[in-house]
Amino acid sequence: MVFSDLFFLYIFLAACIPIYFISKKTLYRNIVLVAFSLIFYAWSSPVWLLLLLVSVTGNYFCGLMIDRWKGTGKAKIGVACSLILSLGMLFVFKYTDFFIENINMVLGTAIPLQKIELPIGISFYTFQIISYIMDAYWGKVPVQKNFFKLLMYISLFPQLVAGPIVRYSTVASEIDSRKTTIIDASEGITRFITGLGKKVILANGLNLIVEQFLDGDLTKVSVLGTWYGVIAYSLYVYFDFSGYSDMAIGLGRIFGFHFDENFNYPFICKNITEFWQRWHISLGSFFRDYLLYVPIFGKRRPYGGLFLVWFCTGFWHGASWNYIIWGLYYGLFILAERLIGSKRLKKVPEAIMHVYNKLVIIIGFGIFHFTDISKLGVFFGNLVGANGNTFTDISVHTSFMNNIFLILFAVLICMPVIPKVKIMLQKSEAGENAVGAVTVASNIIILLVCTILLVENTNNPFLYWQF
Repeated sequence: MVFSDLFFLYIFLAACIPIYFISKKTLYRNIVLVAFSLIFYAWSSPVWLLLLLVSVTGNYFCGLMIDRWKGTGKAKIGVACSLILSLGMLFVFKYTDFFIENINMVLGTAIPLQKIELPIGISFYTFQIISYIMDAYWGKVPVQKNFFKLLMYISLFPQLVAGPIVRYSTVASEIDSRKTTIIDASEGITRFITGLGKKVILANGLNLIVEQFLDGDLTKVSVLGTWYGVIAYSLYVYFDFSGYSDMAIGLGRIFGFHFDENFNYPFICKNITEFWQRWHISLGSFFRDYLLYVPIFGKRRPYGGLFLVWFCTGFWHGASWNYIIWGLYYGLFILAERLIGSKRLKKVPEAIMHVYNKLVIIIGFGIFHFTDISKLGVFFGNLVGANGNTFTDISVHTSFMNNIFLILFAVLICMPVIPKVKIMLQKSEAGENAVGAVTVASNIIILLVCTILLVENTNNPFLYWQF
């Protein structure tokens, strides 16, 4: 079951929301959310639900161990058990075949691949559990002694399968006591529908361009066609993932939860460091807080920590070398920007900085896209015409003209133009009323358009579900 699915929109949510609000006490509302969350997760495979329950149960007892031995060295046993369980499950299900493939390649062995199916969302809820355990060990949050409440924190369906990675400290108080105001409901609905529009209208439309120019025979794609395809892919990934995050944050808001932002208009960045402060914020902050300052060989090593963070950032995204290359690629640029220094970077004209970072980002998305390293090599050659490919062809012109309004609208939405216009209009009462009326009308139109598009499109998986 996915958010961009008619069954989810008109049956699952249509049942969940009324039952939730009919229930008056927070306890009953929590029961409703847990029940619907478990149904949501078990919809694709009940076995994955069992895996989730094993993870939550094991870490629940690890938390109790940390609480019992608080302030002593024995508390580390609880942390160690949690990390072994959580990371062990992640590695078995996500990376087993990757290591087998590389062992076979290096040693010449013929160990058969296990072809283990990857449980949806395991990377997200594993990191969420780790953040809870580490914060409990460091004394930043109290250990949750109620199993049901911990299960609710981990399994809450709005953010379960593709983030954002919600810290326990963000929602701890709201698990016990929360209310949904009219403003919460209104802004939550608008945020959810905005995310739905990003996914169904923009991301799905851009993906058709990607399939035409990047997913076929790359040797036949022109230089301009390759650049056109990878730019479309960059926008596709942004709208697909930020759309999911918007929908998750909007749903959370409807139910009284206030999740942190996961995207903040990343393409308006002036350098690569700023891009990663605006892109997938929950993942970046996770690695910053739990990995960057980990002592390596007994000491805190800034460059070693930076390498570790970006290696893990890439490896977290998938069991393929292109993701590792992608992570280290960004790590090198961030290291270079640190060595140059922010003061020197500010002296470079903004236009040059924007050209520099957009080239880095777009090429980075190309690395991200091609899990086949041989195709990645062809992609790099295509960018500069090194494969004997022509500069352009009629297919690029035809596709661009057919999708010009989609592309222009996508570029516009990438920038904070609409929020700034809303803020400007809301300075007057008449303007605020106009903004409210336009918002309601826009929500209705977007929902209707998405519904029509979804009638003929039954397969709408989000890209980050595979991670």
